[in-house]
Amino acid sequence: MDHTSDPDALRYVIDPGRLDLVEEFRASPLGLHSPELRKLLARMRWGRPEGRLVLIVLEPGKAWRLSRIPARRGDPMPFVDDRIFTSLAEAEWHVFKLRWREMTGAMLPTEISGDL
Repeated sequence: MDHTSDPDALRYVIDPGRLDLVEEFRASPLGLHSPELRKLLARMRWGRPEGRLVLIVLEPGKAWRLSRIPARRGDPMPFVDDRIFTSLAEAEWHVFKLRWREMTGAMLPTEISGDL
């Protein structure tokens, strides 16, 4: 089942102790994921749109920047910082870490949280 369209995935409770899922994502941010990781990602990626972190394509396949969805549709999408990602995997990993901290209130251990 594709959990990105599963309404029950939005009720998924993120367990900050499930570092195995963090490590699975870090190992393959763009790859196939286990059913449990797909539920976690659906929970992180969907729900209330305003304030949600998103990647903006600056140059297809070459450059991305981090932004947030504004509270009002049609308002400018503010960039979070000046960082430009040249790897989609690196960008997705960065967003994952930020969402993890926002949603669990927990920082990832340094041995896991390093860059790809």
